[in-house]
Amino acid sequence: MKTFWSLLVAVFLTVYILVPCTSTSLNDFKTLDHLKPSTSADTQAQTVREMIKRFIPERASHFKVVVDPTIGPPNQDTFEIETTNVNETTIRGTSGVAAASGFYQYLNKFCYCHVSWSGDQLNIPSTLPVTPKVSMTSPNRFRYYQNVCTVSYSFAWWNWTRWEREIDWMAMNGINLPLAFNAQEAIWQRVFLQLGLTQQDIDHFFGGPAFLAWARMGNMRGWGGPLPQSWHSYQVQLQHQILQRMRDFGIIPVLPAFGGFVPKAFTRIFPEANITRLSDWGHFNDTYCCSYLVSPTDPLFQKVGQQFVKEYIKEFGTDHIYNTDMFNEMSPPSRDPSYLSSASKAVHDAMVAADPQAIWLMQGWLFQNGFWGPHETKAYLRGVPLGKMIVLDLFAEVHPIYVKTESFYGQPFIWCMLHNFGGNIEMYGVIDSVNQGPAQAQSFTNSSMVGTGLTPEGINQNYVMYDFMNQMGWTNQPVDDLENWLKDYAHSRYGIQSHGAVTSWGYLIKSVYNCTDGRKDHAKSSCILITRPSLKMQPDIWYKVKDVIDAWQHMLDATKQEKLLEQSETFRYDLIDVSRQVIENVAYCSLYKKMQEDYNNFDATGVQQQGEQLLELFDDLDELLSSNQHFLLGPWINAAKSLGTNQKEKDLYEYNARNQITLWGPSGEILDYANKMWGGLMKSYYKSRWQVFINMLVNSTSHHHKFDQKAFEKAVFPVESSWTFEKTVYPITPQGDAVALSQQLLTKYQPLFDDAVHNCDKTARKMEPSITSGISSDDYLQT
Repeated sequence: MKTFWSLLVAVFLTVYILVPCTSTSLNDFKTLDHLKPSTSADTQAQTVREMIKRFIPERASHFKVVVDPTIGPPNQDTFEIETTNVNETTIRGTSGVAAASGFYQYLNKFCYCHVSWSGDQLNIPSTLPVTPKVSMTSPNRFRYYQNVCTVSYSFAWWNWTRWEREIDWMAMNGINLPLAFNAQEAIWQRVFLQLGLTQQDIDHFFGGPAFLAWARMGNMRGWGGPLPQSWHSYQVQLQHQILQRMRDFGIIPVLPAFGGFVPKAFTRIFPEANITRLSDWGHFNDTYCCSYLVSPTDPLFQKVGQQFVKEYIKEFGTDHIYNTDMFNEMSPPSRDPSYLSSASKAVHDAMVAADPQAIWLMQGWLFQNGFWGPHETKAYLRGVPLGKMIVLDLFAEVHPIYVKTESFYGQPFIWCMLHNFGGNIEMYGVIDSVNQGPAQAQSFTNSSMVGTGLTPEGINQNYVMYDFMNQMGWTNQPVDDLENWLKDYAHSRYGIQSHGAVTSWGYLIKSVYNCTDGRKDHAKSSCILITRPSLKMQPDIWYKVKDVIDAWQHMLDATKQEKLLEQSETFRYDLIDVSRQVIENVAYCSLYKKMQEDYNNFDATGVQQQGEQLLELFDDLDELLSSNQHFLLGPWINAAKSLGTNQKEKDLYEYNARNQITLWGPSGEILDYANKMWGGLMKSYYKSRWQVFINMLVNSTSHHHKFDQKAFEKAVFPVESSWTFEKTVYPITPQGDAVALSQQLLTKYQPLFDDAVHNCDKTARKMEPSITSGISSDDYLQT
């Protein structure tokens, strides 16, 4: 097969590109046929036209948009692109999403433009490229988006402006089935008050804005709260805007439902009900630990579940698909198949009682837990009528569940790329698995696959992986020429054909973006600088450090050959990303390892010298990261405070924002899980605790004492905790020249490269691909 777009442009016929699948036919799940756009074709077309005006206002009149459901097969989005007049391109789609996708594919593949989380490149040729009529049809019903954690790690502080852009991005990338989880606490408050709870009962239950995801899943209660009433009012208003725009595009939003988790006060109000206190999650103290679960077999479960869905529909309407997850990272109280079947049946029955057309979409993350053997899994899945549930194979690029469950025992599923944990920005990907995985799932024996999806815990990182995965939603065959795909990607992302940039991407794709050992990697285990220090740090380096160094050097060389690259927003972002990755490698592979060696040799002077270089490195990184808006701490905190209507609310939201990315809990219960390598954070937070570590390490080395890690943790916690309560204002606009700063750091740290390569490349993991390897739920705490 040629590259993705080469296949498309080779087809100059008006027929559809329909690639036959050996898997289950789309039409086999008639139960899903009612999941379709709820607005008129004219409304969808007009919404796409307005989107085009937002991105290219001066050129918008050169595009005609038509939405016509008859141009493609049922339940499969199709778009057509055709030059219909001088400097006029017509985009046709079976839905608004299909038309928006066609528009973006024209921009991306014909005009070499690019839209991403990390910046846009929209230099459209003065004369639009002429195209014959070409068309493309997705092989699946759905392209899904979001993890239930994304709403907290990335979306927590979004206003309508930011949501509007993201919905535009969804449509342009073909996403037609996203979560829409805003305002559910406002609806739950109404339901709980109707059931007799007090406001105080409710305030002890809801998590704070940065921790809503885990309160919703019953992992903990109350942490980061209470939620102000102004929060509820704002979220209701925002959700109306979100849902209206999604529906106007022809997107099918997934709404929340009831998973059985209730406030502790239910035990007082309903003393006869079967309500269980759940086990600990995340080692939270008793104030925040251990939610309460209404037994699925108790009539109260149906009453509460039905009442919530009805109230939500009353406020927001419905598109008949709902998400909730039971037993997220918590084992059920019984292995009895009859109990497990009754549990899933109860969830679905509560939805159907409020909406007879309800479909339950659930995350398949729970099946990563060793509790779920074949009998337990089948009982749980088959508790819901076949085709009335869609399962997200959440981590399919590393650990697909469909292969060991006979395609989820016949329930339709979506092959998903999870990729990211905690919103970390470590460079990482499994591009070979993403390239091969969806096609393998489609051709699996008796496959029940109905779509592809993106399920990151956090966004705004590693955009190349998401761009690639989005394109997998429009084909059922792998890309067999990644080199050409990369050339097109670099050309579109930067707007310039640069040999140096393409060469750099070649090094990255074969190294950081091609982890093949079957393990999940993210910054908590890979970046020592943003992890609480110890003498036993062993970051997970699966690639050759030299490859990333070479990528950095080629990117900087490219700026000397193509001066216009320096002006590219997306290029500057990528240059900083590669620069900070190499510096992180140098920190561990050279300075930290030498400091370990000096400690073991009782060389206090050596420890002091390496420590001083490490601390200087924090300053250098902070300056580099502060030269790009996408690597700044300030916008995260500023966005949080902007939602407060008074100083008390602003303080609460700022604390939420600070705590999530550092301690994640009152006492560091999930410490560093959502760490970020951001300008402002490197110098003010991470450097401070490394200073404490280095001082204590020098002291113990000087006195020939064993370093006391527990004493260090006791000493450093007040430093960490005090930062979360601070009110320091951080810049929200970038400062400095990213290219010049990157070049300075390359020159400064180049003498350490050989040492770093020597120490780490010889130990880089070299394992055969194993995307079906077992995973311990303890290792993969999905917060």
